[in-house]
Amino acid sequence: MSPIVASVARASTLDDVPGVARVLSRSLHDDPLFRWLFPEEELRMAKVRRFFALAAGFGYVPAGDTRVAETAEGVGAAPVTRAAALWAQPTNNPEGPLVSLRTWPHWGALIGRARLAAFVRIFAEWKMASPQEPHLYLAALGVDPSAEGTGVAGGLLTAGLDEADSRGLPVFTQTLNDKGVGFYEHFGFRCVHEVPHQDVGTSYFLLRPAS
Repeated sequence: MSPIVASVARASTLDDVPGVARVLSRSLHDDPLFRWLFPEEELRMAKVRRFFALAAGFGYVPAGDTRVAETAEGVGAAPVTRAAALWAQPTNNPEGPLVSLRTWPHWGALIGRARLAAFVRIFAEWKMASPQEPHLYLAALGVDPSAEGTGVAGGLLTAGLDEADSRGLPVFTQTLNDKGVGFYEHFGFRCVHEVPHQDVGTSYFLLRPAS
């Protein structure tokens, strides 16, 4: 039976963190960043899941605007999280100093000393590339492979873009996956900057102007 969309987009709560981490890890574990960050293929999925559990649980759910989309396999079936988007509002900073201090011991244990400094440099370059003007920031977007091609991810992204349009705000994001650039361009983003990272790949910074 084809999935039925039960909730195209809704704000998440802390109860959603496990589902958000699961979906994003299944969607993004093969992203160039995570292939470099966690080179052991047999451990990567679990580590990426932990990565997003930290990012969502400490930052993007309580201090950001994380949205999820759910599907159900039939009438009366319990909805399951199939896509997630980690958003930051112009007035919020889910990656700010307080969050960083609380999560730093966890990041060190997860990433390891060998790559931690390089990861911090990449993260700093992402922050430096952000627009100075108020904007919505999309930190991550992912869809469970089981729901690919159903429009769930596009619907979740569109909901955020519609909000940005209603407020006259541009939207900013980045990706290290060159195949993802075309996806975002389909929704009105344009690549405004590229930064190569040794041994990792190239960060593509994308901006969707205010409507």
